[in-house]
Amino acid sequence: MLTVLDIGGTHVRWTQWSPQHGLGEVSCVSSPSFSRHARASAGELQAMLVRVMADAVPPGGVAGVSFGAALDHRTGTVYASAPLWGAHSRPFDLRTALRAARPDVRWHVVNDVTAALLHLASTPVAQGLRKIQLATISTGIACRTIDQRTGEIPVDGCGLQGEIGHLPAAVAIDGVPVELLCACGKPQHVAAFASGPGMARLGAVLRQRRGRDWDASVLGARLAGGEPFEAALVDALDAGDPLAGELLDAATKPVADVVRTALCLDPEIDLVALTGGVVTGLGERYRAALLAHLVREGLYLTSDREPGWVRDRVVVSEANGLVGAGLAALAAEAA
Repeated sequence: MLTVLDIGGTHVRWTQWSPQHGLGEVSCVSSPSFSRHARASAGELQAMLVRVMADAVPPGGVAGVSFGAALDHRTGTVYASAPLWGAHSRPFDLRTALRAARPDVRWHVVNDVTAALLHLASTPVAQGLRKIQLATISTGIACRTIDQRTGEIPVDGCGLQGEIGHLPAAVAIDGVPVELLCACGKPQHVAAFASGPGMARLGAVLRQRRGRDWDASVLGARLAGGEPFEAALVDALDAGDPLAGELLDAATKPVADVVRTALCLDPEIDLVALTGGVVTGLGERYRAALLAHLVREGLYLTSDREPGWVRDRVVVSEANGLVGAGLAALAAEAA
């Protein structure tokens, strides 16, 4: 059995896993992030996180880690994690820190989107496909693409691929641009609008601009009653609340822009899988909103001549980063 860990901007999860027995009971604690420990330095937050991770593994074990950060796929060095450490971007040698904390453990670290993609690539839905792209929309946003014919997840000179959450984006409400800061500290990134926290901030802009309409909306009433944002949005969408629909439309636009560009540049992508807390919470509502953008502004000629070519490629997935971390660790152990 391996210990598998999934480190996100909101939660740290871990359990035991093997290909034969699957996942055991999952333990979960809140991530030591800058949003929870506002006075802690990035170094202090990193030390807290390493301790949580180190304490999760039995003596002499093997650990596979799915880590929610921009990290060097070749070395495991973490460049940045806006959801965990905000604007801090000094490289952090996570593997060395983990080995120092628990030298008896063999640590294997991959990006969380890589881990989720590895799990998806191992499932029947991926069989026979050329390339698969998986995008996670959660506290942070990123994507990865794998070539199923070679098993390769290509990376650039820094060991990175698919950090789409920090691409430039533009969103307007009532024809007026919205300006929001990303958690990394820079303005107008995809994640500033389309991540879970970004959607909530978009909602605040909508409330400010549409005071009376907001107060009269199902979404506004649910939030005023103390319902959590995610649950209130689902309830409002199911009730047909136009304001909730407008919010989801605005939040999905930057992601639709990325998907459109990816399919335009690489038509060998046979599947675009959407996952992460935001997507799994909204389910087909999210997919429908994203596809609506691709219907209004799709691929030149292709969307008119073969409308199903794009539509049939986009799916909602629940790829599991814990399983993917285990698969990555097994592969590394066998190498």
